[in-house]
Amino acid sequence: MTDVTSPPGRRKPVDDDELAAGLAGDEAAFAALVERHRAELHLHCYRFMAATQDAEDLVQETFLRAWTKRASFQGRSTFRAWLYGIATNACLDALRRRPRRVTPPEVAGPADPLARPGPATDLPWLEPYPDLLLENVVAAGVDPEAMLVRREATELAFLAAIQHLPPRQRAVLILRDVVEWSAKETATALDMTVVSVNSALQRARETLRRRWVRDDTDHRALARLGEVEKSLLAGMVDAWDRTDIDAVAALLGADARLVMPPTTSWYDGRESVTTFLASHAFTPGMAGGMRALATAANRQPALGVYIRDEQARFRAFALLVLTVEDDAVSEMTLFHLPRLFPLCGLPAEL
Repeated sequence: MTDVTSPPGRRKPVDDDELAAGLAGDEAAFAALVERHRAELHLHCYRFMAATQDAEDLVQETFLRAWTKRASFQGRSTFRAWLYGIATNACLDALRRRPRRVTPPEVAGPADPLARPGPATDLPWLEPYPDLLLENVVAAGVDPEAMLVRREATELAFLAAIQHLPPRQRAVLILRDVVEWSAKETATALDMTVVSVNSALQRARETLRRRWVRDDTDHRALARLGEVEKSLLAGMVDAWDRTDIDAVAALLGADARLVMPPTTSWYDGRESVTTFLASHAFTPGMAGGMRALATAANRQPALGVYIRDEQARFRAFALLVLTVEDDAVSEMTLFHLPRLFPLCGLPAEL
């Protein structure tokens, strides 16, 4: 028996014969070998690309490259680590061809809450990652205490911050601090020296410290925060169901923001947010015209918002991801991405 995973992980060892058959060219055996890593590789690629469809495309590219290069696997690393190296380099190739993903506050100043929001733009917007996909990673065998699936390595603020890293620094940071590889393993995967890996990691961490405030709260505190988030989420679902602007206001912190990709419009401060919602979303004509269901994305509370159409059906409209600080909602990011509803376990219509 050969253990083809590397810690952390809880998978059963893979039979030597299965591994040998896959590497020898048995397509079914090779497919079985790589498929058991699909969920975690999808999350790994998402961290680089910050978009679920890009991540899916790169997982497929990884499997194709792995099949083509299968003869190069010599057993000096685990099969899992070998796949991670291929996926990382596929992501680096993609990043060299594409601009980094952004959020509205990075490209425009706060909008006038009384004016209509700007039109949708084709900028490369950062996208959320449904928690249902994160649970798939755990179900596939990754230890839920591993950094790979922990909150601090999945929240939107972290994803937005690492978009500012050059591709190779991003790769080093993810492999060292998230996948938890050694400097030597990282250097081998990226064809770098250990010295250059350590230098890149230092620069990446310095950039990250400027752009992302890490929550070092322990697990017990996180559990308490979870209860607060559940309460705020339930209140927000009820407020959107009833289009109750006062109820929304009661859940927001004074400095709360509303961000709405794919428009560049965003609103700064509770008064601005509620003014915008009252003027353009929670209007008298919308009474009874919205529904909301609770979900989660990036280890943060979220709600799927539905809008009633002309046939009186409630259709998926947007995913609203909440950031919670100091027992209040500090940011609402409204992602107009109905295609993510099934990935969140939500129906396309009610």
